[in-house]
Amino acid sequence: MAQRPRTQAVRPTTTYIRGDMVLFRDVERFWLGQPGHTFVGRVERSWTNVHNGKLFYDLVELSGNRPVAGIDPAYMRPLPATDAMHDIDTAPLSETDTGAMTPAAVAWLRQHLAQDSSTLPARP
Repeated sequence: MAQRPRTQAVRPTTTYIRGDMVLFRDVERFWLGQPGHTFVGRVERSWTNVHNGKLFYDLVELSGNRPVAGIDPAYMRPLPATDAMHDIDTAPLSETDTGAMTPAAVAWLRQHLAQDSSTLPARP
């Protein structure tokens, strides 16, 4: 009987640059059920371990502006701007009911209009 070849899952490699927004999970805290295991961070730098050649990242945890060093990218995921801005980009601006828009879209629209009052329609 022929043996089936073993297959191994290949994880896509993502490279991050300074300023990228990421979601990070501290795997040890996660498996131990400890709080604060997942947070949003901003990439500050990348570096390679001289002993094993593995790439690591240093982040800033945004909720507390706390530096976190030596992050394994296997536990990081990108937070693309398109995802963060989707609700604003797809806001139903033609709707008369602002309840159809998410709070973020309404806040952005109000801020934008307050900054540039020349774009507001004239009041009757």
